[in-house]
Amino acid sequence: MTHQTSIWLVLLAALVAANIPFLNDRWLAVIPRANPKTLGMRAAELFVCYLLVGAVGLALEQYAGQISPQGWEFYATTGALFLTLAFPGFVYRYLFKRRT
Repeated sequence: MTHQTSIWLVLLAALVAANIPFLNDRWLAVIPRANPKTLGMRAAELFVCYLLVGAVGLALEQYAGQISPQGWEFYATTGALFLTLAFPGFVYRYLFKRRT
């Protein structure tokens, strides 16, 4: 796998994972729930998805070679990117007016 392929794979995984909490009422799209999720539960699930995508990125970086050490700036930037990628799902869940 080339570096460019792994970068696109991580970005695609981040886009999908960032929208999972807003597109369904299952926990991590797997575990069914009896009650609908609250915004706080969706935010917690978003954080868990961020960690999972980070683990995938870390595994791909390890596969490609040596893992580079990261500072707080890296995590602040990737967290902001992850929240930006979650915007379409948030708009669909909370701002899009559906006909009833």
